[in-house]
Amino acid sequence: MPQGFRLTLAQLNPTVGDVEGNAAKALEAWRLAKAAGADMVALPEMFIAGYQAQDLVMKPAFGIACLEAVATLARATADGPAIGIGGPLAEIDKLYNAYFILKDGRIAAKVRKHHLPNFAVFDEKRIFDSAPIAGPVRVGPLRFGIPICEDAWASDVCEALAESGAQVFFVPNGSPYYRDKFDRRMSMMVSRVVENDLPMIYLNTVGAQDDQMFDGGSFALNTGGRLAVQMPLFDETIQHVDLTETADGWVIQDGPKTTHPDAWERDYRVMVQCLRDYMAKTGFGKVLLGLSGGIDSAIVATIAVDALGAENVRCVMLPSEYTSQYSLDDAEAVAETLGCHFDTVPISEARQAVTRTLAPIFEGTEPGLTEENIQSRLRGLLLMALSNKFGEMLLTTGNKSEVAVGYATIYGDMAGGYNPIKDLYKMRVFETCRWRNSNHRPWMKGPAGTVIPPRIIDKPPSAELRPDQKDEDSLPPYKDLDVILELLVDHESSVAEVVEMGFDRDTVKRVENLIYISEYKRFQSAPGPRLTPRAFWLDRRYPIVNRWRDPS
Repeated sequence: MPQGFRLTLAQLNPTVGDVEGNAAKALEAWRLAKAAGADMVALPEMFIAGYQAQDLVMKPAFGIACLEAVATLARATADGPAIGIGGPLAEIDKLYNAYFILKDGRIAAKVRKHHLPNFAVFDEKRIFDSAPIAGPVRVGPLRFGIPICEDAWASDVCEALAESGAQVFFVPNGSPYYRDKFDRRMSMMVSRVVENDLPMIYLNTVGAQDDQMFDGGSFALNTGGRLAVQMPLFDETIQHVDLTETADGWVIQDGPKTTHPDAWERDYRVMVQCLRDYMAKTGFGKVLLGLSGGIDSAIVATIAVDALGAENVRCVMLPSEYTSQYSLDDAEAVAETLGCHFDTVPISEARQAVTRTLAPIFEGTEPGLTEENIQSRLRGLLLMALSNKFGEMLLTTGNKSEVAVGYATIYGDMAGGYNPIKDLYKMRVFETCRWRNSNHRPWMKGPAGTVIPPRIIDKPPSAELRPDQKDEDSLPPYKDLDVILELLVDHESSVAEVVEMGFDRDTVKRVENLIYISEYKRFQSAPGPRLTPRAFWLDRRYPIVNRWRDPS
């Protein structure tokens, strides 16, 4: 009789540092696996600690707590299926990113990561030690080759595992999202399967940690790269995967193959889920934001309601004498459509009081940007007062275009704890609003239909800090600015290369200078969800003091 093996994949959402909570999630997954007759339940990379835990894993007491939790989990699950779970492993003077196999009440095997990613958001060479490539691990009738995450992106680990007798690859991951990442991930894993003529089961974590969204999308591939199972993106899911031994080796039985959404929906889901997880994992229940009647605050309000529900979102309009009636009406319309609380707090009197206070010192100078920024900082002050009084976390609303060139006021509209659109360029803000107006999904807590009035999307963007102000008075049109920024920031193109694309050199040089001189602002800015491989923070690390400019 051919042998069979049932592997339960627990695509779950851990919390960094919540060792007891993560162990409880693992135990519940084990119970479900046991009830389903599984031979093993698997959890993702570094699950017991949460990922990425950054320097927290270097704290000895934390490492001890993680290992004790793994040992306790092993004892609690002695009478059922094996467990695979990731966590830190300290051995003498080494610290490893490890994967533990628990069986018969003990830690039966330890697999240590060989390739340590040290690019983009990853600093694993700073934290962990690289281990020698190890052989496969036997669980019941199966010899699993277990390349941990990055070990499967390089060919050598899988090749060594295959040569040393692995029958199936199992890849535990903590692989974060960026746009189109899944396709690259799948292509790479198909290559490993084809190169070694072995099936593969790829398990990724889900959930957000600070700026990173782990998007799940776990899958199983048979030899030749044929898809056997595809799990959902973003959702916590328990999936049983059945394998059968044949004369030609082990084969994964066909299971559910979830269809994944398009890139616009994925980006929007990331912004919603990141805010939802950030709030839940930091202990906040409610948010507030300044709702200006403009497009950026409108999409942030919509994301907030979709993430948390209208009852947990406060929108505040802070008008000055420069605020148009259109903006007043549009802000109220957004709040009313979304169903969230709406307050109006005028700043005119406060601005006049500050102006009078500063008048003796400012005497003889011309009014300008300083006076405009006072308005923004007053708004930040009032919003932070509301945040403190009611325990609601303040959201900031600056898009990536503004964050890139410094068109946001530090200690003003940059004040706050999280920025859901930090990695979304302005032109994508427009399109995201149109997408949300036309689409609704069960994971959205906000209403269906047109939640952002078309007038907000169509009107020229303005900070409304002086009469008849428009963003394009001092910036290139966003359709041009965003292309220049993508080239300079996302692709690290030279000025000459951007000019070759048809842009005026003086304009490009000015944008380049704005990017560099705004680094100090970004250094102090709120975190926000990573949507691209060159998001501001860990992906792109530039010095604040920097006199270099591209001479091309």
